Order: sequence, then C-alpha cells, then structure tokens
Amino acid sequence: MHTEMLLRNEGMKILINHLGPVEAERFISLVIREPFDYTEWQKTMFNEMSVKKLSNLAMQEYREN
Repeated sequence: MHTEMLLRNEGMKILINHLGPVEAERFISLVIREPFDYTEWQKTMFNEMSVKKLSNLAMQEYREN
C-alpha cells in the first residue's frame, strides 16, 4: 500500500473510533467544505489554557492510552 493510503486509512479508523461513523463523516465534510489552515489553528488552539491545565490534559491522555 502507498504511504498516503495507509495514512488515510489510519486517520479514518482513528476518527471513527473516537467520534463514531456519523460524526467522523461530519468532520470530514467540514474540513472539505470550509477553508482550514491547521498550522494557524494550532498556534491559537491553546492560547487561553494555562500550562498546568494543558499538562494535566496531556497526562490524562497519556494514562488512557
């Protein structure tokens, strides 16, 4: 399989596992329909969150996975 195909398949599996099939499809539709700059979004995603809160969320995610 090509790398792009593997990435696409793994991404879809993750979306479906975490969001369910309907919400995963809605997410894909939103990304396709609306202009979206992931790099810019990531720069501002955690602006209002304290470092402690972000650290707690990261540790929680680490423990769950």
